[in-house]
Amino acid sequence: MTIKEVSEKYGLTPDTLRYYERVGIIPPVPRKKSGVRDYDEAACGWVELMKCMRSAGVRIEALIEYSSLFQQGDGTAEARKELLIDQRRQLMERMEDMRRSLDRLNRKIEHYERLTGKAES
Repeated sequence: MTIKEVSEKYGLTPDTLRYYERVGIIPPVPRKKSGVRDYDEAACGWVELMKCMRSAGVRIEALIEYSSLFQQGDGTAEARKELLIDQRRQLMERMEDMRRSLDRLNRKIEHYERLTGKAES
């Protein structure tokens, strides 16, 4: 797939895809003889994984570390697992913070609904 096709498929700009490759978030993308990027299934898998991780709020630095560890081979499996466990813990903490914020918003809305006598529509 071309960078344009991958960009459209995953909702990322071509600049973002180039950046991900340049900083090592995704391994180097295979290229055609002309030098044009040719995203194969493996490269698309990396794009999809990194998009998911970024959507979850995983920091760029952690993704670079994960990708680097992966490229070093199976001997880094434990380190990769620990990195993912840590990222999961951080995500769960953020989700709990968001749940508390949502609860507080709901209480405020209920307060104003009692004051105005109008329920949310």
